[in-house]
Amino acid sequence: MKPVTSDDAKVVKSEREWREELSPQEYHVLREAGTERPFTGEYTDTKTTGVYECRACGAELFRSDTKFESHCGWPSFFTPLAGGAVIERVDRSMGMARTEVICGNCHSHLGHVFAGEGYDTPTDLRYCINSVSLKLEPAES
Repeated sequence: MKPVTSDDAKVVKSEREWREELSPQEYHVLREAGTERPFTGEYTDTKTTGVYECRACGAELFRSDTKFESHCGWPSFFTPLAGGAVIERVDRSMGMARTEVICGNCHSHLGHVFAGEGYDTPTDLRYCINSVSLKLEPAES
């Protein structure tokens, strides 16, 4: 994987600007690669039809028709939107190699992606995303 730098981001703000715009929890997850507690997020069990956007910059990331019940405690999707909506990069922060998922637009931390867990999805991938990283834009009725 090609290293991702802040120079590649389309939305660039100072840490001060991010802190002013985001709540402390949003800042911790989105800008410091934190994780919200399982089963506490706003979108864990949501079934609303719509598009999930990056809470930091508003970029469209996932569609509700790719969300599935993984029972892991966080919203799970089997694929992101095409066209660089998300970027995947190696994360070795917990003493193991995982694949971090960041917003392709502002490089905010979203969660991680896992493969080969046996979910009955078209991709056999689980994009495990923090609810606090997302904002759901419901479809027009």
